[in-house]
Amino acid sequence: MFADLNEKLSGVFRRLRGEARITEANIEEAVKQVRLSLLEADVNFKVVKEFITSVKADAVGLEVIKNVSPSQQFVKIINDNLITILGGKDYTPSVPLSPNPPTVIMLVGLQGSGKTTSAGKLSKYFSKQSKNSLMVACDTFRAAAVKQLEVIGKNIAVDVYSDHDTDDVLKIAKDGLAFARRAAKDIVIFDTAGRLHVNDDLMNELVELKKMLNPDYIFFVADSMTGQDAVNTAKVFNDTLDISGVILTKTDGDTRGGAALSIKYVTGKPITFIGTGERFDEFELFHPDRLASRILGMGDIVTLVEKASELIDQEAAEELSKKVKVGLDFNDLLKQFKMMKKLGSVDSILKMVPGLKSKLPTGDMDESKLKRIESIIFSMTHVERRTPDILNGSRKKRIALGSGTTVNEINKLSDQLTQMNKMFKKVGKSISGKNEKDAMKEISKVMKNIR
Repeated sequence: MFADLNEKLSGVFRRLRGEARITEANIEEAVKQVRLSLLEADVNFKVVKEFITSVKADAVGLEVIKNVSPSQQFVKIINDNLITILGGKDYTPSVPLSPNPPTVIMLVGLQGSGKTTSAGKLSKYFSKQSKNSLMVACDTFRAAAVKQLEVIGKNIAVDVYSDHDTDDVLKIAKDGLAFARRAAKDIVIFDTAGRLHVNDDLMNELVELKKMLNPDYIFFVADSMTGQDAVNTAKVFNDTLDISGVILTKTDGDTRGGAALSIKYVTGKPITFIGTGERFDEFELFHPDRLASRILGMGDIVTLVEKASELIDQEAAEELSKKVKVGLDFNDLLKQFKMMKKLGSVDSILKMVPGLKSKLPTGDMDESKLKRIESIIFSMTHVERRTPDILNGSRKKRIALGSGTTVNEINKLSDQLTQMNKMFKKVGKSISGKNEKDAMKEISKVMKNIR
């Protein structure tokens, strides 16, 4: 998401780099290009108008700070205003649970927006906090919706309440809530029916459901791929139900990003969660400042570190810290690739590291290359993986034949491992005595050189 917008804004910033100072003339041209970029990204025209007015007010007449270029200051102005329209600097995302369990959550939205999948992702999110959730299948309108929720529940080990003998949504919801209370669930999530368009029957059913459940949260699930349609629909749902916030789905797709930049302004309600991938753990609280950084190509290293902290267990981190001091082998490389896969695709990781994506040649760290490296290592014997120094010409030929690669690729991988160990020796002292997370941060600096 935002790839086109990022490219266009980068072009605006590049044109300002040759300027000695910020003037009304060069800012006027820059602002014009920013306006066009936002409109092409399908951002609501009212949002664009207010955004541009604010940017111009901040930029015109601004004194250039010593040692800071006009383009850098303009980037800061754009960044600050992006944060404002996305939710504001003071917005701290959180979903406090009810002191009297269960916390009741309703998911609403149009058909195809990703409500059922989001119910699973939301349950998975709370399970990481050791909270016990129940999902209630209230979508009796869409064929196989109930079965889909049951399959999701089985996959993520979360209970699902469903009733295949009735289409009475209010009865299913009432019985599901009663079941959640009897089972002492911390959270109960109601997956409601969507429609292909907003209609009175849908809204009346949701209004009645809201009256009966008295939910703690009503989240509107918006498909970021639909742009302004998602924003307009969100306004209708908010006017009718007074939603608590928005869950923006499919943000990893090829979308222009207009919904994300417009929805807070139009509805007055914050984006609370975003779905960042297809897996159920690719779901996170929304941070306006972090998304603004991604839009401007400045990465999101904070989110990356948080994801890594969740996935890296203490024993593995301590073991790797010890291994660094004596040198890694091919088994250690396999473990690192496995860890990277848990974090997400290589491309998604690179996008979060400031400046790294733009410095790498296209395809330099694609998934297929990692698979070839894994294939090479899997074709080695256990002894060869543990002692890379014994790889001679005949062994490499055998490994190349078994992995479908070339001896040259094996030589390159061996050289990279040797270089890594040389670099790790330099950071060995710096991680001595540090806890596992701080040690992993130091180690990650070296791991970026695997490519």
